[in-house]
Amino acid sequence: MLKLSVLDQSVVSYGHPQDAAIRHTLNLAQRCEEWGYDRFWVSEHHNLPSIAGTAPEVLLAAIAARTTRIRLGSAGVMLPHYAPFKVAEQFRVLDALAPGRIDLGLGRAPGSDGRTSQLLNPDRYASERFPQQVMELQAWVSNHDFPAGHPGHGVIAQPTSNTTPALWILGSSNYGAQLAAHLGLPYAFAYFFSDGVGCEEALDLYRSHFKPSAYLAKPQATICVSALAADTEEQAWYQFQSRARWRLERNRGRVTALLPPDMAVADLSPQDAFAIEAMRDDALVGTATQAADKMRALSKRLELDELVVCTWVHDPQVQLRSFELLSQAFSLNTRTQQAPQTALV
Repeated sequence: MLKLSVLDQSVVSYGHPQDAAIRHTLNLAQRCEEWGYDRFWVSEHHNLPSIAGTAPEVLLAAIAARTTRIRLGSAGVMLPHYAPFKVAEQFRVLDALAPGRIDLGLGRAPGSDGRTSQLLNPDRYASERFPQQVMELQAWVSNHDFPAGHPGHGVIAQPTSNTTPALWILGSSNYGAQLAAHLGLPYAFAYFFSDGVGCEEALDLYRSHFKPSAYLAKPQATICVSALAADTEEQAWYQFQSRARWRLERNRGRVTALLPPDMAVADLSPQDAFAIEAMRDDALVGTATQAADKMRALSKRLELDELVVCTWVHDPQVQLRSFELLSQAFSLNTRTQQAPQTALV
């Protein structure tokens, strides 16, 4: 049966304070656990007026304190910005707070503009060492020592425990797919970011080149999609207009807070209106049944047993309702595994 997970980016809505988006993410995580979702991931972006999620490791700690079952993770940590050892320490602490529930998704993209990226790490060539960084991080989170002569030999990422974070490689191109296959790690494709372009090729590369490892015996892939369900089809397409307008502006290099639906389409030229209308063709939008049917068809075509859902709408209550409806459509609560962990007190 198709598993559903969640990616929330703490999206900033026009007219709402940015810090409210972080608090909404906390509430959404708790509700998604109640509704039976498998994972809850948060992202890392910097200097973007539309996304308040800048520090996934901090946000995940707060979510861990408020949940007991759902897996929690980053989608992802932009590793070239940081020292792998420090990331390992952060996620080992998270694993101590939520034992066996932590996913460590890793990305190579900056998650920001070039100037901001350089402020995070002045080394302009850090991303070229991404494969080496991943392997070092993999060793530290798993408590595997480095060979003698390596600077990390004898250095331990603490706290140690009987469980470890699960590493994922994230991407929207063949690069990440090939690296995940070579290292024998799970792979998540950012379908929502690239509008699916290159997805099938990346998944084929990952599956055909996968090398079994001590971490994973066979390929494990998922994609993150944009989906939206509402009580009526008309309501769903009305709310869809906010993200559609944001995408239109993003493609022109203008990134703003998410507009309410009426404002999103108030000043469109005929060409812009046509562009937004064209976005409806492949959108996973509709009533719960309609959206679920589209999601099942996509997962079947790509041979996936899990989808990660990202939902951008202006009103947080509309987002909550969408995830509740999808949970009902997929009967998530009736098949949630009952293996609770202890939340932080």
